Amino acid sequence: MHSSILLAQAAASSQGSPFGMLVPMVLIFGIFYFMMIRPQQRKEKERQKQIAELRAGQRVIFAGGFIGQVKECREHTFMIEIANGVVVEVARGAISKTLSDGEAAHVDGAACSR
Repeated sequence: MHSSILLAQAAASSQGSPFGMLVPMVLIFGIFYFMMIRPQQRKEKERQKQIAELRAGQRVIFAGGFIGQVKECREHTFMIEIANGVVVEVARGAISKTLSDGEAAHVDGAACSR
């Protein structure tokens, strides 16, 4: 009987405390939050602020890569001129970046050569 008690104690001690795994999990989540989630939230807030401040005449880049000039601001959309006389209606969420005066559009990707 004495040996069965010792075996039970050995089995219980090998399982460890359930709180032993809690500390590393919290640390991993904390690192994940500060390295990935928080910067992404900050970036999205900046983008939303830029969209809210858009006015007619400003140049923008769409998520699809088109570049155009804001002609009219509506409640949920923008009227954007993408070429002379070509005006399209675009959802506010499709605007990825605003361009300042004289700023060239730098889009990721390989340069074309002729």
